[in-house]
Amino acid sequence: MGKLQEFDITFTNNKVVYGPGESISGTVKIRTGNSLQYKAIKVNCQGSCGISNKVNDASWILEEQYFNSTLSVADKGTLGPGEHSFPFQFLIPVAAPTSFEGPFGKIAYRVRAVIDTPRFSKDYKAQKPFYLLNLLNLNEVPDIEHPSHAVTTKKFSYLLVKSGTLMLKARSELRGYIPGQVIKLATEIHNKSGKDTGCVLASLIQKVTYKTKRPVYDLRTIAEVEGAGVKAGKHAEWREQIIVPPLPQSALAGCSLIDIDYFIQVSLKSPDAVVTLPIYIGNIAVNLSPSRTVPSSPDPCGAAGVTPSAPPAEDEPEEELCAGGLASEAIPTKSHSQQDPSGQPVTMSPSAFSHAPGAAVPPGHRRPDASAPLFCVSTGATIPFFTEGNVTPVPTSCSLILPPEYSSWDYPHEPPPTYEESCSSANSSFNSRQ
Repeated sequence: MGKLQEFDITFTNNKVVYGPGESISGTVKIRTGNSLQYKAIKVNCQGSCGISNKVNDASWILEEQYFNSTLSVADKGTLGPGEHSFPFQFLIPVAAPTSFEGPFGKIAYRVRAVIDTPRFSKDYKAQKPFYLLNLLNLNEVPDIEHPSHAVTTKKFSYLLVKSGTLMLKARSELRGYIPGQVIKLATEIHNKSGKDTGCVLASLIQKVTYKTKRPVYDLRTIAEVEGAGVKAGKHAEWREQIIVPPLPQSALAGCSLIDIDYFIQVSLKSPDAVVTLPIYIGNIAVNLSPSRTVPSSPDPCGAAGVTPSAPPAEDEPEEELCAGGLASEAIPTKSHSQQDPSGQPVTMSPSAFSHAPGAAVPPGHRRPDASAPLFCVSTGATIPFFTEGNVTPVPTSCSLILPPEYSSWDYPHEPPPTYEESCSSANSSFNSRQ
């Protein structure tokens, strides 16, 4: 840097994750070997979103800005040899959305410092990113405490002349979860044919929509469970669980260019049958206190929602799905992406689900020690893993095993439905059966 030996930005208490409405403060540190003339020293704080229709292309075709503030910390003068410090402070707007980064766009925040030098001299710049967590309280989502359920009936032909009917039905206890909770799935398959079905597959899927002129959809399979098929003429039930890993929240409130949706897809390959359960991923868990009783589900097989906390013991009795009076059998699980090769569930550190300092911690989750990772978001989010205090930020690995499948396409013929669309179709389907 010539005359400039150090030009750096530090945040107060090394804090890197902030909430809307908070103040972000810090110091611009400058060390010079010789005298350095300047016209001004300015600090800028900015938050914005940009999206593209090409992978990893920073030439955004659409942008929106959430705030852009500039502070002059020193006016015309000379920096003598040695160290100099200039404090700064900015207020983050309450409507700013959570940080996010994906292959087609990102929501990013940064502080930039500039030493504006006289004409024909070199200007100096330094910048540092920070991250925003705008908590999504699931209790503010309508009907979030109700079970999510879907059913489809498939008529198909086999052996050229024979025909059969299959009913596929799936249910989750709630419509919203936070990282670390367990989604308990109940699936019912009634095979009214003389042909065995293919394997049943349940997947937790993330859909990110980038709202370009022709929207780009980006899909990621987060977790995957496979069960055996159902014999001809049999009625069978399948119960499995998916642990919600650290994930960016649904919706990204405050951002009009990027949407995030999650859904559980339960499908059969043969015959081809699919049901979709839309869910929300948030930061504050659904409160199922006695004062907030879940009403009975219109689905005759529905059960009251219960906040999942841990997988049940292997010998724990399970409630029976209603089977229309037919004897049913259990579907064995063949593979689970959240288990290691020995079949044991993958263990995840409680600190993997911690929150920003000062943020509300969901019930049942303890705040980690200062030396533990402060905030962890993976599989599609931007925020690295940091520690608080005078500790060097350290990346943290999550032992969660994810399937390799990752698909992106610009214009799918039938993009997965949103939460609202799926709820509307489910209600219409139920009313038509009455």
